[in-house]
Amino acid sequence: MERKAIELLQIIERNGRISLPTLAKMIDSTEEEVKSMLQKLEDDKIILSYSAVIDWSKVNESETVIAVIDVKVTPQRGVGFDEVAKRIYRFPEVKALYLMSGAYDLSVVIEGKTMSETSRFVSEKLSTIDSVISTTTHFQLKTYKHDGVVFGEEGEEDRRIVVTP
Repeated sequence: MERKAIELLQIIERNGRISLPTLAKMIDSTEEEVKSMLQKLEDDKIILSYSAVIDWSKVNESETVIAVIDVKVTPQRGVGFDEVAKRIYRFPEVKALYLMSGAYDLSVVIEGKTMSETSRFVSEKLSTIDSVISTTTHFQLKTYKHDGVVFGEEGEEDRRIVVTP
């Protein structure tokens, strides 16, 4: 992949709302070249989605329960973890799914309206899958940083002491 395309990806990953003229200036290209690069990156499924990071705790009556579930599974012959992962990510509650190293095989991030709804997902849907051996559920209590964006009060200063060698 050429250098300009990589630069473009790095820029829009931080801010997907930058205008074409600004993007073109930032990577020293024309608007047409940028538009063409973006279209190719979308067609090649390199750019999968454009999204916003939202602090839902500041929106009345919109908070949800988010849980991270560690899942131990028995991999299936010939397909490894892929088939069980496909079964899991098809559930609408699943927001993210990762293959992990360590004590557990998969990490599942789910979102529900209530604690009961979230626990029902684990007990009625996830744990009933044949390959699932065990689960450990962790509930998110507060978001400090997500996708590189720090949550908190505006203008809040970093009060850490600078340490230099």
